[in-house]
Amino acid sequence: MKIPIIKQLTTFIENNDEDYVIEALEVLEDLTEVSSLKDEELDIIGELISNMYGALEVNTEIKKGVAKKDAMNGFMKRVLGSIDQ
Repeated sequence: MKIPIIKQLTTFIENNDEDYVIEALEVLEDLTEVSSLKDEELDIIGELISNMYGALEVNTEIKKGVAKKDAMNGFMKRVLGSIDQ
């Protein structure tokens, strides 16, 4: 996951609507079913999917009243914490 991408996606959601990201996720997830995709292509799609879900999680926290910076930091701490375990 990359903070700049999640931040950009979060800004996109704020300026537009999270439905665009949800629909894009559906398309990317469907593309992972293409049997001829190479591993590196799947990795790239997977990274995009992860960042998009991350942005949706950050956006959920923002909707709950958490400041954007705090929502981003909290999300990354959870991600890093799950990696350390």
